[in-house]
Amino acid sequence: MRVLTDAFIPELPNRYNGKVRENYDLPDGSRIIIATDRLSAFDVILTSIPLKGQVLTQTARYWFEETADICPNHVLAYPDPNVVIGTRLDILPVEIVVRGYLAGTTSTSILTKYRNGERDMYGMRLPDGLRDNEKLPEPIITPTSKAFDGGHDEPLSAAQILEQGLLTKEQWDAVSGYALALFARGQALAAERGLILVDTKYEFGTDKDGRIVLADEIHTPDSSRYWLAESYAGSFEKGERPRSFDKDFVRAWVTARCDPYKDPIPEIPAELVEQTSAVYIQAFEAITGQSFAPDLSGATVLDRIRENLKPYFS
Repeated sequence: MRVLTDAFIPELPNRYNGKVRENYDLPDGSRIIIATDRLSAFDVILTSIPLKGQVLTQTARYWFEETADICPNHVLAYPDPNVVIGTRLDILPVEIVVRGYLAGTTSTSILTKYRNGERDMYGMRLPDGLRDNEKLPEPIITPTSKAFDGGHDEPLSAAQILEQGLLTKEQWDAVSGYALALFARGQALAAERGLILVDTKYEFGTDKDGRIVLADEIHTPDSSRYWLAESYAGSFEKGERPRSFDKDFVRAWVTARCDPYKDPIPEIPAELVEQTSAVYIQAFEAITGQSFAPDLSGATVLDRIRENLKPYFS
């Protein structure tokens, strides 16, 4: 199967190689962002999932277009299914996470904290008596610090964000207002597809004029948690997690065989890779209501991207 493991294009300037996306900054102030098929977990690249980059780029495209009336975003053009040309931004040092349910698995999730007996978190207080995966009275924002240096994100409150000078009052009001409006639109459109948008993260930056702009990705399977709506009531009654697009086959397979933070990662079986690719495609079609059409032009994915990006060569 066609896989994009690397997106090195020597004709393009100022390359920055991220874990999943590769970026090139152009002299005109725009940025080329190429989504590879790499799968990152445990601070390493585990494998590459065919078509993952196209799925993420096209899912984000759907949502950027569906929410353009709510707030400005960084998109300028889509020259290739794996590529977005965006306005280069100064990324704000706060990641905005919006949650509609008492859910999550990470150390910063409200469910983990709630299970540990915490009620005061992120500058708010949750009531006693909530159950796992229960819908919150209203969506809440649980911001975290954005660790640019590879460190761990840390929970923040609105007061801490202002006290530490991470954002101005005007910036905080803008990003929090945008985030809640984006989440409301996301939940409404997801409901029409038989899905529940449980929680998601947003990344904002400022352009050269200081305007707040939505960046990175929005409401993709990697940045958001979705449940299948038909499974929610029964699962909640049983105390079980509702069904979702479970893309963590690879993560679970690895952790069952080694300590991924200490041991060498075993080679991922081809059938597991193909299964994960199928789930990404299923998620795209369920979220957007569109049929997924893989772009098979070019001898390889990278050849196709290079051809489509020729107008941007120096």
